[in-house]
Amino acid sequence: MRVLIAGLMAALLSACASMETPVAKPEWTLLIHGGAGVMRRAEMTAEMDAAYRAGLDEALAAGSKVLAGGGDALDAVQAAVLVLEDNPNFNAGRGAVLTREGVAELDASIMDGRDRKAGAVAQVRTVKNPIRMARYVMEKTDRVMFAGPDVDEMAAKAGLEIVPPEYFITPRRLEALKRAMAGTFEPMDRYGTVGAVAMDAKGNLAAATSTGGMNAKPPGRVGDSPIIGAGTYADNASCAVSATGDGEYFIRASVARMICARVQMQGMSAAAAAQATLDEVKALGGTGGVIVLSHDGSVALSMNTEGMFRGRVDSTGRKEVGIYTDE
Repeated sequence: MRVLIAGLMAALLSACASMETPVAKPEWTLLIHGGAGVMRRAEMTAEMDAAYRAGLDEALAAGSKVLAGGGDALDAVQAAVLVLEDNPNFNAGRGAVLTREGVAELDASIMDGRDRKAGAVAQVRTVKNPIRMARYVMEKTDRVMFAGPDVDEMAAKAGLEIVPPEYFITPRRLEALKRAMAGTFEPMDRYGTVGAVAMDAKGNLAAATSTGGMNAKPPGRVGDSPIIGAGTYADNASCAVSATGDGEYFIRASVARMICARVQMQGMSAAAAAQATLDEVKALGGTGGVIVLSHDGSVALSMNTEGMFRGRVDSTGRKEVGIYTDE
């Protein structure tokens, strides 16, 4: 009898434990990415690996400083993306890939989950930090997206920092363009785009994405990064997403909005929604990755490629960066 009672008590205690309140979500969270693609360890030197990880760490530090100080998610994602735009190792801002003409045409977008206000720019050639211009469009105009030479003129009048087109060009990207024009690619030539998503202490979400686009792209080509609902989306009722990959496929699959719809309407976790949507992209023939932060605090740093530059930090002290799929 004593054995039976002891067994029943153990079962009862186990049941009670299983019904305990789950661990609360972090007060704030920040996710970043620096592009997805074919990233083989054998082709990555130790110096390159260290440089990429240092760049991701710096972006996490910039965004988390905002959030730890009680700042808004919108300011945090912009702060993180600014760091990545200024780092020539990533395909955004300085160090972006070049068009067939040998110039950088930059795209960026940002979205506020509180009211779904958004701003985007495309084909920027002289604005030092395109993400600042996307924020300007969102806050200072009654429009969502501007493209072409008028964006540079608008930015100059607004007092944003303007640089000569040569500022964005690096020897590495010139070599990548030469290979592309000769009909040859190295795996590291193909990936690009940077982005960030965040939840602040008030529970507000935001997302931002910036890119130089596709290496050797035709002048005027625009991918998913500045397209709200494709490369970027944020809504407090669902999630925040920033994407990277084959832009045409991400546009066709409405990746960012589809992930958030799955979270909101089907109750999926960030990871499940990301995987289902990337499966759709793969079925169309595209590859890439996403970072997703759900309104319930669940996160995803997902890809259908061999790797994605990525990082995560939150108020609990958790911090990590990764490059390869198995990290």
